[in-house]
Amino acid sequence: MKLLFASAEIFPFAKSGGLADISFALSKALNKKNSVTAIMPLYRCIDKTHYDIRSTGECFNLYFWGVSYDIELFTTTIEDLKVVFIYNELLCERDFLYGPSTEGYEDNDLRFAIFCHAIVEIVKRGFFEILHLNDWHTALAALLARDAGVNTKIIYTIHNLAYQGLFPKSSMVSTGIDPKHFRMEEVEFYGEVNWMKAGIGNADAVTTVSPSYAVQIQTPEFGCGLDGFLRVHREKLTGILNGIDTKLFDPSTDPMLPSTYSKTSKRGKSVCKKRFFREIEIDQSTLPLFIFIGRFVEQKGLELIIEAIEEMLKRPLVFAMLGDGEEKYHSALQKVAKKESNFHLHFGYDETLAHKMYAAADFLVMPSLFEPCGLNQMIAMRYGTIPLVHKTGGLRDTVHQIIPRKRVCGMGFVFDKMTKEVFLQSIDDALELYANRSKLNSIRTFNMSCDFSIQKCAKEYLKLYESLL
Repeated sequence: MKLLFASAEIFPFAKSGGLADISFALSKALNKKNSVTAIMPLYRCIDKTHYDIRSTGECFNLYFWGVSYDIELFTTTIEDLKVVFIYNELLCERDFLYGPSTEGYEDNDLRFAIFCHAIVEIVKRGFFEILHLNDWHTALAALLARDAGVNTKIIYTIHNLAYQGLFPKSSMVSTGIDPKHFRMEEVEFYGEVNWMKAGIGNADAVTTVSPSYAVQIQTPEFGCGLDGFLRVHREKLTGILNGIDTKLFDPSTDPMLPSTYSKTSKRGKSVCKKRFFREIEIDQSTLPLFIFIGRFVEQKGLELIIEAIEEMLKRPLVFAMLGDGEEKYHSALQKVAKKESNFHLHFGYDETLAHKMYAAADFLVMPSLFEPCGLNQMIAMRYGTIPLVHKTGGLRDTVHQIIPRKRVCGMGFVFDKMTKEVFLQSIDDALELYANRSKLNSIRTFNMSCDFSIQKCAKEYLKLYESLL
């Protein structure tokens, strides 16, 4: 089976979030039994020398709505996976993938339209049985492929329905979308153009990244205005749970850790914790360490964290946060960091630091308002860190409340109401568990034995591909 896997970001080349991780892990897993080519833009930030990325010598022009765009193809191979890079100056020569953390670039419609047109051109030039598109950045390619008469089967995966690719109606012209598609049944969305509708409507199959999220997005509460459109297309909608790259996230071999460890010998986890406390200059390594890793946005539960953080920090614990996002959250958290000695804050994203935090921590805080799937909780459990999560989306599918004498893969603390009182009660429950070191160690060992691997996810996608073919 020949598969073209398209994503706006793929680890380790470029990453802003979980999309990059899952794009690499899934395409690599699928490649073990199929011929997979991954495709992404060649952003300025990508180190071509380090990854041995070279020009293929193949160039072509895209021409739509009276303007010509030069495309050059580059390629490399990483862990046996072939990756093709699309280079166009307008698309790639930027300081950020999509724009500063507070806002996207004003011409993202044109930038990613160039990417989508290039994807379709690649499909037309090579024989691919499956085109797998991911999130809004590639969604337009489904519509363009249909207009071009491409017969390749198309899978469209929604990683986060909150980001739909909404642009003014006027962008139809500049991005090369035939005006005939500006209808409510196609791409029109309250007077704007909605790229995600193009992906959903024109794909042969639509997937989300967890079964619960597939159900939730068909409701007004979680549908972000597309619940009705999704219900129209529900026959081709499937929820397939994401997984993690267990080779990349393996505490027994992770080169980013100061000390490795495993489920049978966890001494190294204590070493990682002590070293991390030394790095952040907090001399409290006997206290439980709670961590948050992710974007500082409302979706990730930042409103709840900020509401509860001062009371949380009155407890015998240390809380460390790593992430970036909206300025209002930066400002609020900085104020807390200046006055609380048991709180550490690191702005930006650092892959090595993230691995160190997963290994050092006792508990992962993940109070997402909604969560399509989430990888952090699975990574945390792989590293013997117990998650504390809001019962929604993929968190609901992967983390289960600790119950005496009952073992279910993915044990943690699950709360179902986004209130400060309920959240802090889960924190207290975690502190009680921390005091019972025997029980804590038993749950850590059990979670580290669970299978959260991407291979399970890949098998489900293979079944879907085969059903379409």
